[in-house]
Amino acid sequence: MSVSEKAVALHATCNCAQSVLCALSDYTKLDDETAKRIAKCFGQGMRCGEVCGAVSGALMAIGMACPTPDSGAITRTFKDKYGYIRCSDLLRDAKQKRCDEFIGYCAELAEKAIQEQQ
Repeated sequence: MSVSEKAVALHATCNCAQSVLCALSDYTKLDDETAKRIAKCFGQGMRCGEVCGAVSGALMAIGMACPTPDSGAITRTFKDKYGYIRCSDLLRDAKQKRCDEFIGYCAELAEKAIQEQQ
């Protein structure tokens, strides 16, 4: 199962940030319980529609796995693809919930960034 598929599958029981962070546990070395607790308050754009939880989860994973993380690349790449990084803008613009798409994409972006920086 790819990291993207794992993250999307986790979304059935986790918020967006938790899904991405847990899916990248091979890189972060965090157990699922710890990862879920760290990312617990970051779903739904920190519960107020701000930064996408999937983006937040990806940044957490990169921060854990990389000695000198480049977090700007993730946010720029995500914004270039979707136009926004704010949860409320993403969902409004999409006219439907597309969280699984965002989660899968962020998991892939983070995995690639981690592999490039290790």
